[in-house]
Amino acid sequence: MRRFKHIYHLFFSGLLLAPCVARAQEPPPRPISVFVNPAQGLIFGAFFQGITGGTVILYPDGSRSVTGTIVQANLGYPFSPAIFEVDANPGTLISIMNGPDVTLTGSNGGFLSLHIGTASTGTPFIATATSPARTIVRIGGTLTVGPPPANPAGNYSGVFQVTFIQE
Repeated sequence: MRRFKHIYHLFFSGLLLAPCVARAQEPPPRPISVFVNPAQGLIFGAFFQGITGGTVILYPDGSRSVTGTIVQANLGYPFSPAIFEVDANPGTLISIMNGPDVTLTGSNGGFLSLHIGTASTGTPFIATATSPARTIVRIGGTLTVGPPPANPAGNYSGVFQVTFIQE
């Protein structure tokens, strides 16, 4: 009798030590949400245009450069790339498609051409933040400025389009 009790005990212990494989299904895909921070739109700051004009380039890292006869002005006006916050499951593959070039309208007349630039994440990119945190995407652009008669000093504004595509 004692002998069977001992064998049962060994068999039961063996079950507890047996390797166990657990499998789980990944979370179902959910649509991404993109939030625009209105205080962090595409802002080119202050600059002076020379006789022939040129370009003002904003990079996703927040730096700015100019070409042609444009001179950067440090008058306390900020400049920054556009900032988007993407809420998606970690590991979601997302592509960015920039809209067409945009014409900006000046407060004193004139028009400027805006070309949307590259994103800080590249495209496509993989969402890394776990909700409620969001993956931050910064997008720069290039502003083409003509000579003063065509583009008088003033504030220029317009709307541009960026599409985030969940793959």
